Amino acid sequence: MNTKTKTYEIDMTKGALLPKILLFSIPLLLSSVLQLLFNAADIVVVGQFSGDETLGANCVAAIGSTGSVINMILSVFMGLSVGVNVLAARYFAARQKKEMEETVHTTIALALLGGIAIGVIGFFISRPILELMGSPEEVIGLSTLYMRIYFIGMPVNMLYNFGAAVLRATGDTRRPLYYLINAGFVNVILNLIFVMGLHMNVAGVALATILAQALSAFFIVRALIRTDEIYKLDLKKVRVDADKAKRIIRVGLPAGFQGMIFSFSNVLIQSSINEFGSIAMAGSAAAANIEGFVYMAMNAVYQACVSFTSQNVGANKPDRIGKVLRTCLAVVFVVGFAMGNIFNFFGPQLVGIYTKEPATIQFGIQRMAVICTLYFLCGFMDVICGSLRGMGYSTVPMIVSIVGACGLRIVWILTVFRIYHDLTVLYISYPVTWFITASVHLISYFIIKKQVVSKMGR
Repeated sequence: MNTKTKTYEIDMTKGALLPKILLFSIPLLLSSVLQLLFNAADIVVVGQFSGDETLGANCVAAIGSTGSVINMILSVFMGLSVGVNVLAARYFAARQKKEMEETVHTTIALALLGGIAIGVIGFFISRPILELMGSPEEVIGLSTLYMRIYFIGMPVNMLYNFGAAVLRATGDTRRPLYYLINAGFVNVILNLIFVMGLHMNVAGVALATILAQALSAFFIVRALIRTDEIYKLDLKKVRVDADKAKRIIRVGLPAGFQGMIFSFSNVLIQSSINEFGSIAMAGSAAAANIEGFVYMAMNAVYQACVSFTSQNVGANKPDRIGKVLRTCLAVVFVVGFAMGNIFNFFGPQLVGIYTKEPATIQFGIQRMAVICTLYFLCGFMDVICGSLRGMGYSTVPMIVSIVGACGLRIVWILTVFRIYHDLTVLYISYPVTWFITASVHLISYFIIKKQVVSKMGR
């Protein structure tokens, strides 16, 4: 066994949970923030260095308005990384070498195939989707260009995320952080070269992003190849094992489909925001980017809940499942409540980083006042969902989320928002649907946990 590699791993099946959950979550949080900084750097650079305020605002609106569309297309494939995490964590805890090796090689094959497929699909449907969303004329050309370049880089994006899911399953969240730090510096430097030096605007920042993602993917693959642990990657063995692919899909596809429907509801919300013009779009895009830092912090706890739950199921330790959930709920509340309210308090200054236009800043503040203050409810919803997935149940949280969050959000847009045509009313749909969905997830958790404990013979 490689001792150096072993130091990166966390035994999630023994000892106090809080220190280990924090040890797992903090590097993952920082990694997620760095990934988000790729997009933030894009928006800040084009907003501040595009030559004039109007072009800068259009570039900010163009990049920001693509987020919900990109996420919608990505969600199905990215959901499969949840399946990778659950399966790999279980085999790793049970020390099942053959099954772990097959899972790793299937994971890399799925990442490459999925990345190529999503890249081709995304490239060709970018403009039609933006037209359906009613993207303004002054923005749609820039948005289309950004999305098409971004989708060309999908294979390396998927390779990084799927490979990182394998490392997370073993408790290793530190090496992906180190790789992203390097890639983050490269991204910022290339942004400045392409935008300030070569005047490429949105094309430049999109190209910088995919080159940085390629670097982080290279580091992840190298780490998997060099390890002597049971998750070692041999490029000659990369192929799809039917059994492991089915298991990954069984957990991951419902998670991906749920993410796609969530993103679809966000596309509808983005379309509603578009009705208020490019300035409102730019303000909302800047605020959404800031909110993303809070979301990523809470998402790190969600991923901890998935991995810790799955390892303890693999190690046949059902008593720790409830402790994992309670600890993660406490952590996500502290993180979500503190960060959300601090960000809201400094809203004008934070939105001002993205744009100098006073009207755009005001629209950003309007959004943050509703969403940031209650963002911890989204954390509750996700963490309980993570516990269900860690236990191997992905269809139930998918159905609950689609009906409770997405369905109600769409109903809200078509009814309440149409009666009270105001952006604040539109944003209120988020905390309302988070609360309802989290409540139903919790009821599902108690029912499913009883079944899981019964199957484990306790």
